[in-house]
Amino acid sequence: MYSSQEFTLDSVTFQLREKHDFKWIHSLGEVFCVFDKQDSGNISFGVEKNGSKKFVKYAGAKTLEYKGHPEDAVARLKDSVKIYNNLSHPYLVNLLDYFEVEKGYVLVFDWINGESLHSHWSFPPPKKYNHPASPFYRFKQLPIEFRLRSLTSIFEFHVHMEKKNYVAVDFYDGSILYDFENNSTKICDIDLYMEKPFFNKMGRLWGSSRFMSPEEFTLGAPIDEKTNVFNMGATAFCLLGGELDRSYLKWDASAELYKVTTRAIEEDRSKRYANVEEFYFAWNSALKDTFNYEH
Repeated sequence: MYSSQEFTLDSVTFQLREKHDFKWIHSLGEVFCVFDKQDSGNISFGVEKNGSKKFVKYAGAKTLEYKGHPEDAVARLKDSVKIYNNLSHPYLVNLLDYFEVEKGYVLVFDWINGESLHSHWSFPPPKKYNHPASPFYRFKQLPIEFRLRSLTSIFEFHVHMEKKNYVAVDFYDGSILYDFENNSTKICDIDLYMEKPFFNKMGRLWGSSRFMSPEEFTLGAPIDEKTNVFNMGATAFCLLGGELDRSYLKWDASAELYKVTTRAIEEDRSKRYANVEEFYFAWNSALKDTFNYEH
């Protein structure tokens, strides 16, 4: 069990494993919220200056839930700058600035008025699935058309990502921000996305097992377009179905969409769609046939 130190920035209190200097953050604005429970080695803040809000992600401090070395978290955050710049897209959170400070590294994003669909620390299972204040529970109560449009945003971003020669690593419902007021979706936390070719050198890659393909547990396996397809299929089962219970009984959409999604999450890679673009084409064809839905 780690010891902890309590910090206060403006009116916000949080804990770390040891003392750390955050003087640099005051130039960005007044801190109004903190996200200090991540296991990535990052700590994030909401700041406001002259009526404008920003989201600040920082690596370098020893957070309570992170088991690694702060310098490794710093290196990953630095590397992510290239990813956010290369994959810039209307459905991705917008990176505004990045810079080094004495003991760490900082990324500054536009503030998004969305809520994470996997707010683990506020609504751990089973609360995530049945608490009326849980963002995931509230999302699952939305009309099917709203959830389909959210998936459209996710699929279109990942078609774009593949064309940029990347694979999605560690994408899950915690990477989805949903704005309930405007019914819009943004993607965040793509820090671990990788350029191809990429092979599994870990055995179990980073990520939530609820979204991961067999090759993401297999040392030496290629992580490629077919892996992306599995990830998108798992996402559809999360937002429209029973998550890991992938039976038709738990599915909220049509039989045609169920058939498309089931093919996407085939254990046998050779049976999946070739890439996200092919999957998305089949998905849209099924949508038009069953819902007369056009994006």
